Amino acid sequence: MMSSQVTLLQQMQEMQRVANQTPSIEPNEASAVSFSDAMKDVVGRINEQQNVASKLMTAVDAGQSDDLVGAMVASQKAGLSFSALMQVRNKLMTGFDDIMRMPL
Repeated sequence: MMSSQVTLLQQMQEMQRVANQTPSIEPNEASAVSFSDAMKDVVGRINEQQNVASKLMTAVDAGQSDDLVGAMVASQKAGLSFSALMQVRNKLMTGFDDIMRMPL
């Protein structure tokens, strides 16, 4: 019982030490990614999700697979990802239009 309390105390002290550290604002490798690269990556992932969902649905339709639930879940994930991407695109286009309409 005593060793578990010591372990818990050590974990709490470690969490407190980490929480008290000031975050670094210096640019690092992760923040060096350009917006266009990030968007290309996201579009590629969504395209891959849709391709996988399409292959799973084709396999179910052809009778090669009995995993209808898995195919439907993959299809819903791909559809949801695509819808989220379209919402981001719409927000970006609205922001761009607002900037273009600003008076000089």
